[in-house]
Formats: sequence, structure tokens, C-alpha cells
Amino acid sequence: MYRLINLALLVLFPISWVAPLMKAGLLPLFRLTEISVLTGLQSLWKTDIFLALVVTLFALIAPMAKTIGLALLHWNLLSPRAAPVLRIMGKLAMADIFLIAIYITVAKGIGVGRLEVAWGLYLFTACILTSLWVGIRTEKMHAHPVD
Repeated sequence: MYRLINLALLVLFPISWVAPLMKAGLLPLFRLTEISVLTGLQSLWKTDIFLALVVTLFALIAPMAKTIGLALLHWNLLSPRAAPVLRIMGKLAMADIFLIAIYITVAKGIGVGRLEVAWGLYLFTACILTSLWVGIRTEKMHAHPVD
């Protein structure tokens, strides 16, 4: 079961990267602009390369590397000794949810415009949490193969 859920994440993660995380606008009367992981990264690359690299690592590379690593582990194509590395990748992937929460809090705290959470944020969060769950279950499964 974990194999199939993990394989689904290989499709769902990229969808969550293009899905709208939030809708933002300067004034309540104007149309809101949708912001996704990828559009946010595009904007960051223009203004702050270091932060763009950090967010790219946390939001794209770490979750996908962990998901691919777990798939290889599930299909016995990767040694169980790689599990600690996958655990670290999972912790890095959780950091991006924290970053997004900070962005939303800062944007709402400024009070200049309007910010609404969109469905992509829930999908992205679900992907990260599901990946965390699959990683924990996989680790337990390899620690106790009889269970």
C-alpha cells in the first residue's frame, strides 16, 4: 500500500507546485493574482537568489528526492542503509511548509493588500504530510519486517 501511495506522490508533488497556494491582491477591489510554488520561485530568482536556492531545495528537490528514494527502497532497488538520508530529506521538505506559513503571516500582518489561501496550499501540505507518513511507516516496516 505504501508503494502505491508513494508513487502517487511522484505525480501529486508536481501538480502541487503549479497549483495556486494563495491569491494575493493590493486592494480588495482588484482581481487577485494566484501564486504557486513555481511562480513564487520565479519571483524569488529575480530578487533574492540565495533565498530562491533555499526554497528550491526545500520545496522541490528535498521532497522529490525523498519520494524517489522511498520508491527505490520499496522496490528493493536501494539499500535500507539509506533510510537515515531519506529521513533528513523528509525533515528538509517539512521546512517549506514553515516558510509558506511565514510568508502568509507576514503578508497578512502588513495589512496593505488581501491574501487568501488557495487549494494548492492544502494539496502541497497533504503531499508533504503524506510523504512524512509513508517515510515513518516504511522505516517501521524495515525495522520490524514481521509487523
